[in-house]
Amino acid sequence: MKKQKSYDIGDTYDEFKEFDGQRYTGMKVGRSHKWHYENGEWKETKITPDKWQFDYAVIKHRAGKAPEGSGVPVGTQYHWYILAHQNATKLNANDYSTAMTGLKFKVAHKRADKDKWSATPRAQRKQIIKILQEMLKNLQQEEAEEMTTRTSVRPSGKAKRRVLNGKKTQ
Repeated sequence: MKKQKSYDIGDTYDEFKEFDGQRYTGMKVGRSHKWHYENGEWKETKITPDKWQFDYAVIKHRAGKAPEGSGVPVGTQYHWYILAHQNATKLNANDYSTAMTGLKFKVAHKRADKDKWSATPRAQRKQIIKILQEMLKNLQQEEAEEMTTRTSVRPSGKAKRRVLNGKKTQ
């Protein structure tokens, strides 16, 4: 009987992987991290009645330990672009519970032993534009699909109508 080699996730971290025709290294698509954020500082300034600018800084701590030999060298930096929903509930005069869900996109990285980012500021801006255009396209597609399948019920509850391209049908 052949003895099976013990599997160490750290052994595969730097191996090339492929996803939708794109080669990459690092964590395999589908895996996840869990982090603890403690004592962070969130500063925000009201810009318009419905728009705020914010800054958030904190050290995050891995929940558990990184596999031996995995990950990038200490000093590596990342530029992420985050699109998120923040839901907050006022608990009392001074406290809110808050939760965020969303997506983060890698825009660029800077290796610990390099002085330059993997993309110029202009290329990073173009990447963010591409991300936002794709998100807009997806939202518009969801809206169009919802409009073609939306149903409504009359107040009497007797008949349902479908809305197709903005026109009601029986």
